[in-house]
This record gives sequence, C-alpha cells and structure tokens, in this order.
Amino acid sequence: MRKRKYIYIFIILLLLVMFAYKSGNKLLPEKEIKVVREPVVAGSWYPGGREELKAAVGSYLGNVKKVELNGTIKAIIVPHAGYKFSGQVAAVAFKQLDDVYDTVFLMGPSHQFPLTGASISSATHYKTPLGETRLSDKVEELLEHDEINTVADAHSKEHSLEIELPFLQEVLSDFELIPVVVGNINPEVLEDALIEQVDDETLVVVSVDLSHYHAYDEAIKLDSYSLNRIMELDSEGIFNAEIDAPWAVSTLLNIARRKDWKPVFLFYANSGDVTGDKSGVVGYASIAFIEEETDDLSAEEKEFLLELARETAETFLKTGKMPEVDEAELSPKLKKVQGCFTTFSKNHNLRGCIGHILPQEELYKCVMDNAVNAAVNDRRFNPVVYDEMEDINVEVSVLSVPQRLYFSSGEELKSMLRPLVDGVVLRQGFKQSTYLPQVWGKFSGKEEFLSSLCRKGGMALDCWQDTNTEVSVYQALVFEEE
Repeated sequence: MRKRKYIYIFIILLLLVMFAYKSGNKLLPEKEIKVVREPVVAGSWYPGGREELKAAVGSYLGNVKKVELNGTIKAIIVPHAGYKFSGQVAAVAFKQLDDVYDTVFLMGPSHQFPLTGASISSATHYKTPLGETRLSDKVEELLEHDEINTVADAHSKEHSLEIELPFLQEVLSDFELIPVVVGNINPEVLEDALIEQVDDETLVVVSVDLSHYHAYDEAIKLDSYSLNRIMELDSEGIFNAEIDAPWAVSTLLNIARRKDWKPVFLFYANSGDVTGDKSGVVGYASIAFIEEETDDLSAEEKEFLLELARETAETFLKTGKMPEVDEAELSPKLKKVQGCFTTFSKNHNLRGCIGHILPQEELYKCVMDNAVNAAVNDRRFNPVVYDEMEDINVEVSVLSVPQRLYFSSGEELKSMLRPLVDGVVLRQGFKQSTYLPQVWGKFSGKEEFLSSLCRKGGMALDCWQDTNTEVSVYQALVFEEE
C-alpha cells in the first residue's frame, strides 16, 4: 500500500515537471537581470550633477515659449552638440512636447564605431544624472529584423542618444526608451521595422547635427539646403545634404510621408551664433512633425464668423464699443487660438484688410478685433463710416501657423512658392509685409507678386532675392458673404 502511494506521488511530480518543461522549460519565472548603460558624457557635454543638470535643462526650457501647432507632435529633430552650443536649440523642440507618450524611439548616428545596419543597446536601462529610463519590451520584436542587431561598441561611447535623454526625462513623466544607433542601412528597411511599432503614444526623436566647420555664410547655405530637404520630406535628397545622420533622417522622412505627418520648422542657429566665432561653425535645428487636426469649419461656424465680423464693425462704428459674445455658446474651433484676417471690400475693391499672422487670441476674438482694424485702422484707406456697411462685403481668412523657408537664391525661392495656396510673409529687421493666398490672382507671376510685397513692406523691390530676408508661408481657409 505504501509502495503504491509513493508511485502516485512520483507520477504527480513527473507530470508537474513535464508541464513546467512545456510551459517554458522552467519552474519559476526568471528574474530580469538589470543592465544599466551608464552616462559617458555627463560632466563634459552636459552637467554631471543631478541638481546642476536639472537647473540647466530647466533654464533652457524656460527660455522658450510654446508654439500653437495645429495637431499632435509625432516626431522631432534635435541637435546633439554639447549643451553650451546646442542645448538652447534642442530645448525649442522639447518645450513643445505634451506629456502624452509612453514610448520614445531615439535614433542617432554612430560617431565612434563604423556601424553597418542599426543597433539597439543590450541594456535594460539608460542612465543620466536625472535617473534611469527603462528600455521598452518592443526592443525584442525589433531585434528579429535582420539588419537590426546589438553592437555594443556602437553604444558604449556614443553621445548622440545620451545627450537628448535629460530633456526627455524632464518633459515626460513616464516613458520607456528604444535607443537606436543608426549606421549605413537601407532607410526603407528600417522604416518598415519601426513603423510597425509606432502608435498613438509613440514619439520619434532623431538626433542630428547639420553642416560642420564651414564659415558662417557658407554654413547657412548648406544648412538651408538640408532644411529644405527635410521640410519637403525628401528622403532621397537628404543624402546630398551635409548632415551627420542621413540614414536616421531619411528613415523618419519615409515614416512621415507614410503617416502623413507634416514637418513644422521651429528654430535654427549655429555655433557661431552662440560663441561669436564664425570661422568654422556647426549647424543646429529643431523641427517637429505633426499629425494635423482637421481645420475645416462647419458652414454654421463660417456663417457665425462672417456675421460676427459685420456686427462688430457696425456696433463699433455706431457706438464705439464691441458687441458682447457668450463664450459658452461657442464651439471649440471658434475658441482655438489662431491667426486670421478680416477683409472688407466695396464694389469689388479693397476697402480694408488687417489681421494677425501669428496665433495671438481665440479665433472669434481675432475676427472681431480685425473687423474693427479693417474698418478704421487700415492706413491705406479713409476710415469706414457706418452708412457704408450696407455696401461692404465681408471676407474672413483663417490662417495656419507660418513656416519659414530657407533658400539659397531668388530662383530657388520662386520654385518653392505655390500661387493661390501659400500666403507669404517677408521680413527684414522691423520691416514686414504679407499677402494672403488669394492675392496671387492680382499678379501675372511670382516676380511681380514678390516685388509688390517688398514694396508694401518698405523694402527694396528685389528684397526677395536677398537670402537674409526672412520668408515664411502659411495657408488660409477663406470664406466670404454671399
């Protein structure tokens, strides 16, 4: 009897062992072995103490204002020089991030090792003086791709990823990291691997510096070319640009094109702007890629704004006061901070047109304020009088955020402009002028349009050919009274 009992116990134990073997060849879950990638440029490229680093990052971020973007940021391009050179430029992009990401793809070039393909660190955590950031479990899936491996030498001394991490740790509260050092690789292969893992809570960060060690003016020309390739999502042309991470940037541009992300230029500077030494500079830029929100206003919202513009002008001309508006009755789109122009025409001739190019206030307030401005503050015309309003037609233009264009010649600038699509802003110092997209129809060609715009701003007629002239473009949703 006792012998039979032992046989039963033995059979039960044998079954347990067989079950454990089939369930993963182990009886207990294996405890993760923590492997920390220690910082290698803390104390040299950026402050090495926690409080000192936190203060430096906070100071850079504190110098920057958030930009009103028409959508959600999905990716950013940032520089990776020492903080004293490029930290402020990088901060412009990091400042725009909302704390909504749970995974960050961080890609950068290999400076210390001749890498072929892409490499993901074997560490479980990346460390800076601000703390440790855990690597995502998505790493395991990415490593199944043939051209993505773990090459220890590509990570051991590489600064391009580490330099961005303190900013990420400061602006995001809880995220996991996928650090990818990118060498010579087919960008389409890397794109296919990464795009599978990019979801709504994922941020892509590409660490890249622009031209290296050219005279200041030459650097600006080279960097203008690079920035234009990025802004045009030119994933092939970027290989003709002077940047140190062409494969990573090309991969991002491919992803952006497939995901329909729009590049938004944020800031450019080079080391000459920081140090004053313009003999041999390095270029830096911050660029965001956004998933745009639908901006179209409903027919009711458009009608409301047109009626509001008319009522505002008539009330002001009659009483000197603005009409009251119940914000509780307004849709979210009407309360969004956005640029706009209000235009008055009489007998098909312009009677007044003033607006805000940059987002300054809620859309409905923008329309109201500029209805008054168009009526009485447009210096090109005598003030409108109340009795004229019955003969005036009202038009409203709702603007996107202007994006700066970089060009090396007037001919290149002309090739970048789209008549009847792009509104254009020219700026030289304190002088500035703009034409709305619909104004293109009044001119026979791009040169006539641009020369007239120069004249409007009190600048030389050929100011548009001067590469020191700041040129920005925006688009507009235009509607008018029937």
